[in-house]
Amino acid sequence: MQQANRDRNNIVVDKILLEDFQREVWSKVPRLANEEGEPKEKRHVVNATPLIDITNDLKECAKSEYNLDLADKKGLRIFGKFDSSLLTGSIKVRPAVNIIYDAIATGRLKRGQTIFEATSGNFGIALGQLKKIGLEVVTLVSRKLQEGVFEELENEGIRIINLDMDICPAPGMKGNPNMLAAKAVASNIRSQLSEYGFDPSIFDKSRQDVEAILASQDIINLAKLLARIYNGFCPEQYDNELNIEVHRIVTAEEVDQQLREQGESLADFKVVCTFGTGGTSGGFSRYLMDKCSKKSLHVVFPLSNQDVAGIRTKAKAAGLKFYEPARYGGQHEVDFQQAKRLLKFFVKKKGRDIGESSALALYATLQMANFATEEEDKFVVIIADGMQKYRKNIEEGQEGEKDEEQLEVSLQEAASDIGKYDKVVWIHTMYTPRQEGIELIAKSLGYDASKIIVPKARDVEQLLTTQQIPKELEELKTTGDGKTLLVCMMGNTSLRVAEVLSEKGIVAQSLNGGIATLSQGKGKQLSELVRMATE
Repeated sequence: MQQANRDRNNIVVDKILLEDFQREVWSKVPRLANEEGEPKEKRHVVNATPLIDITNDLKECAKSEYNLDLADKKGLRIFGKFDSSLLTGSIKVRPAVNIIYDAIATGRLKRGQTIFEATSGNFGIALGQLKKIGLEVVTLVSRKLQEGVFEELENEGIRIINLDMDICPAPGMKGNPNMLAAKAVASNIRSQLSEYGFDPSIFDKSRQDVEAILASQDIINLAKLLARIYNGFCPEQYDNELNIEVHRIVTAEEVDQQLREQGESLADFKVVCTFGTGGTSGGFSRYLMDKCSKKSLHVVFPLSNQDVAGIRTKAKAAGLKFYEPARYGGQHEVDFQQAKRLLKFFVKKKGRDIGESSALALYATLQMANFATEEEDKFVVIIADGMQKYRKNIEEGQEGEKDEEQLEVSLQEAASDIGKYDKVVWIHTMYTPRQEGIELIAKSLGYDASKIIVPKARDVEQLLTTQQIPKELEELKTTGDGKTLLVCMMGNTSLRVAEVLSEKGIVAQSLNGGIATLSQGKGKQLSELVRMATE
């Protein structure tokens, strides 16, 4: 039987859950503490992650990978703050643990409730620690997540609701609401919730609200809604001030403390980090302004057309609450393709545990160091996560990149080489194309409309459910050197089918963005191009 007590403010707190959390999770992460009997001002950070001098590593990388000679930069000092050593391997465990601690301590989270959150990966993985104390977590994710991120979420015991549309978990993304796509995604979500044991009738009562949120691609508020209707809890990492406060009060103080121990002053350093939710940048920028009276926080973004796991481009960051450029010392958009060379160097040649976002931050630091004056050549780089989730990509190298390209293709790539496909197949579990849709696919690809194959939706559903090719879909099998091009609503169902076929040695590619991409600029709504399947 759950034991709960009331504190002096008459708030019901699950004391047993709080004790379990403190023992199993809280005691193992960086936090402020002081010795027994010491005054509050004597507090220091315990369980600190390593701050390592990587100056020589970066100089060697600059020379060997980019032919940049930094040998004459005698005063150059670069420290890596390796939060990849934290529980679950990323900096996201800091805000996750603090947000959950606060929720339990204030009575907003008790045993028996489910946690719902929109995630790009690391925050959701960090929430996996809650499995130790009996709390269930449901994450809303999009197909943008890499294969390794999905595996990590599953390894941590996280329940995943995979959205059947290409949505990045950020609020208020621009674009015309598309209720047809929203209805399809809502049905997908309802089905997955039901599989996890949630009462679908509760979902049905809020169906209209769910569809409105999906139409505006606001997955953050979808997580909040699900938490509300199922009496759960949503950490709201994108809006929760504790996301910033933990980095201001603990992480920045931790770096300051470690630099002092090495005879250095934080006031002499630039701090470099990438932008995910804005928590790290928000915390450090405030600390640096308060403690050092300087704007010395430098925020790094990938180029606008690049997808780096968990990291926003500058344009997408602009829509988030914690994007605060007025507090930054600089903003840097850098090429992740170039940063990949640094990633391989640090992981393979130096054995450093860094992930994709860390490579981006280090590459930006390398560029700043190359142009820095003597007074501007000290840096602390936040190594936000490790290599585990991305190891498959780096181990496969260029060959792995080719494999990824085989599963997904852009319209331009498909149309420019349409002759390599021996069939084009519409593939979806709920919708089938109208004649206008078939003609649009054919015209966009330069393909004969009469040759486009449209199987029954129930057969596609059977394929995805059983991971086996039903006899009704034998036509998906290719012969010789031919390939199959798969087209669906938004690009996700076709990608999932391509993955299943790939496991069986069948070469197929998914058209990125599906028919929704083809309809853009054509003055056509999806409702004019597709309809609900009847069989």
